[in-house]
Amino acid sequence: MWRRSLTTTTAAVTTASNFRHKKWDALVIGGGHNGLIAATYLARSGLSVAVLERRHLIGGAAVTEELIPGFKFSRCSYLLSLLRPQIIRELELKRHGLKLLKPMASSFTPTLDGRYLLLGQSDEQDYLQISKFSKKDADAYFRYEAQLQKFCNFMDFVLDSPTPEALHGSASTVDRLKYKLENSKFWAQLLRRTLSLGQKGIVDLMELLLSPTSKVLDKWFESNLLKATLAGDAIIGSMMNINTPGSGYVLLHHVVGETDGDRNIWSHVEGGMGAVSLAISKAAKEAGVLIETNTEVLKVMVEDSGRANGVLLADGTKVHSSIVLSNATPYKTFMELVPHDFLPVEFLRAIKYSDYSSGTTKINIAVDKLPQFHCCKLNNKEVGPQHTATIHIGCESMEEIRSACQDACNGLPSRRPVMEMTIPSSLDTTISPPGKHVISLFTQYTPYKPSNGSWDNAEYRESYAKRCFDLIDEHAPGFCSSIIGYDMLTPPDLEREIGLTGGNIFHGAMGLDSLFLMRPVKGWSNHKTPIRDLYLCGSGTHPGGGVTGAPGRNAARVILNDFKKHYQ
Repeated sequence: MWRRSLTTTTAAVTTASNFRHKKWDALVIGGGHNGLIAATYLARSGLSVAVLERRHLIGGAAVTEELIPGFKFSRCSYLLSLLRPQIIRELELKRHGLKLLKPMASSFTPTLDGRYLLLGQSDEQDYLQISKFSKKDADAYFRYEAQLQKFCNFMDFVLDSPTPEALHGSASTVDRLKYKLENSKFWAQLLRRTLSLGQKGIVDLMELLLSPTSKVLDKWFESNLLKATLAGDAIIGSMMNINTPGSGYVLLHHVVGETDGDRNIWSHVEGGMGAVSLAISKAAKEAGVLIETNTEVLKVMVEDSGRANGVLLADGTKVHSSIVLSNATPYKTFMELVPHDFLPVEFLRAIKYSDYSSGTTKINIAVDKLPQFHCCKLNNKEVGPQHTATIHIGCESMEEIRSACQDACNGLPSRRPVMEMTIPSSLDTTISPPGKHVISLFTQYTPYKPSNGSWDNAEYRESYAKRCFDLIDEHAPGFCSSIIGYDMLTPPDLEREIGLTGGNIFHGAMGLDSLFLMRPVKGWSNHKTPIRDLYLCGSGTHPGGGVTGAPGRNAARVILNDFKKHYQ
């Protein structure tokens, strides 16, 4: 039974010196954006809440760090689009300092033969740009975008709703009927939205969800450059090949976002991605949440009855609470933080053998000048639309993407990595000295344990970084000589420093077998766990990864609903 406490003002004045000695309504393990969002909603509903973050700063993967004097890196996540608009609105994040910087163009793909594809300036420009490579594709592109838009509208309801999971444990007949009624409402709304697509729309959606990305794009387009540019959304952050069945869903997942109502616009954030977490933390503190950094949780404390009742910190301190939320990965939570005696064997095996693989290495670079791409044939050194866009390097064709992935499947870092390159300082003057710039490289594919070396070896790491830099230099001569310094996070680094199991940025693979009612594992998709009063609120839960905030918001809704059942 929970202890009811409407102690917002008490939480607000609790200090670091005494927070360990009080009993909280809720403790949140991990100060990533989802944990902060869940904490804020709970505190706004009257619960006393503390967030415990292992690192010296909050944000998880959405952080800004000044690792080279004067240069502020969005060290992991680097663009914002997926953050649910109702969270921005409900938590008043713009009032708390969130400022989005829309790019002048959305996508830029240079080619070695001197051509380029620049998308996202306007419909008219998109048509002209694509027509350079295929008139047929230019005609098809807007129908393709319209179809994705229709599917995104359908997906909004699923993303913003907790899953209709089966009821666990004992419950009264009245509670069971209420639970079934709530689930029936979800399925009824989903059915209504599904039928609104029409039979053709339903079949088209199934085809997108179940098909390989290559099949989806081959159906729509003939230009290799356009297909490769669009395929990047389907592989990002995974070891998935574009020929993998179901990879089409990730293609959709990455276009469901928006900026100020404009769909599929990926914006820079003034101050870097850490500014997103900072805005959320301001909303949290205003609601009364206490946020503690440099506070590592060693274990979740569980009573003999199987109920979570607080956490054990790394320094030996016990902090008690009525409920515990884990924003850590499912693997970290159940394999390391929770006593295994209280977990069903089948559940533990499912968590242990889930797919946490990652092919991602993030490189942040400080440069002394703006890269100039020779294909643009511009002599001025001013910021152009191409500099503000997501720049696709190493993906001029679908075959290049396949080859890069195959290298990693063979245990080798890609010989010609596939990269998303962004230049946030092209729009944000607060993150680099005048005339100098910050470059973000999201590179693939890099195995967690390469067969020909180790990421612990400095020379091996440097050889991969140089491979990436040389590839950019092919398109923007002089890039290598402009580098002042860089920071590099391989999959083991992402695991060790940020807490991402396997280096997976989504807290677990985003295949169809790991989504919705299957996330994180079958039977436990609604943020609840086999440990009573222990909840998950991170990206390892529905609806998955990216800076969406949806797992945190949905978790808070589930918890508050449970709270009402106990105290009505």
